[in-house]
Amino acid sequence: MAQRVALVTGAARGIGAAIAARLAADGMAVAAVDLEEAATAGTVDAIRRAGGRALGIGADVADAAAVEDAVRRTAEELGAPTVLVNNAGILRDNLLFRMTEDDWDAVVRVHLRGAFLMSRAVQRHQVEAGWGRIVSLSSTSALGNRGQANYAAAKAGLQGFTKTLAIELGRFGVTANAIAPGFIATDMLRAAADRLGMPFEDYLAAAAREIPVGRVGQPEDIAAVASFLCSEEASFVSGQVLYVAGGPKA
Repeated sequence: MAQRVALVTGAARGIGAAIAARLAADGMAVAAVDLEEAATAGTVDAIRRAGGRALGIGADVADAAAVEDAVRRTAEELGAPTVLVNNAGILRDNLLFRMTEDDWDAVVRVHLRGAFLMSRAVQRHQVEAGWGRIVSLSSTSALGNRGQANYAAAKAGLQGFTKTLAIELGRFGVTANAIAPGFIATDMLRAAADRLGMPFEDYLAAAAREIPVGRVGQPEDIAAVASFLCSEEASFVSGQVLYVAGGPKA
């Protein structure tokens, strides 16, 4: 069987970097996409040092031309991408009455428009191959979260987007699923702790006390779920949203 090729967005650090590394360990060639190509160097180098094939690409996932170019480069340099992980995301948190139109548009643009453009570009290769996996990163914030009207709406939108892709693409051997992480220790949360004026370790400890399993999540916890959803064994799992939060969410 030819080596599968995965394209992971937001792959410079955090959850995206962990997913890229895990898919490479699973035997896939990986295109690590982030806003600046230089930012992907750590992810790409780690994969290559472990004996894998990887390519770093700089692209704004909300720019249609940049997306098309990223997918083209992936196909030319690694092979046709049949696995896509839509992970790229940003935060612009604020209470509704303080939230600007730019705050709203920026978050929806990256999360929703970015996932749409990437999925549209990659599905051509998946349909041609008769096989594909699309995994999009939602969030427990999709259930609603104070100060995150933009982020919550975008992450909830990704769930509807995922279910629709599953319906449209299933007949072509393509599955689409979403992962909704809970509290995961990443740089994004470090920035949230900084905004609160709280030491990061104290922020994590406070969160852990509210999580049934008694700890916060790590990027590798999400990567493990992505690994399964991108595998051959997950061929009968599609249109699902899996909350990975150390306890029940609904």
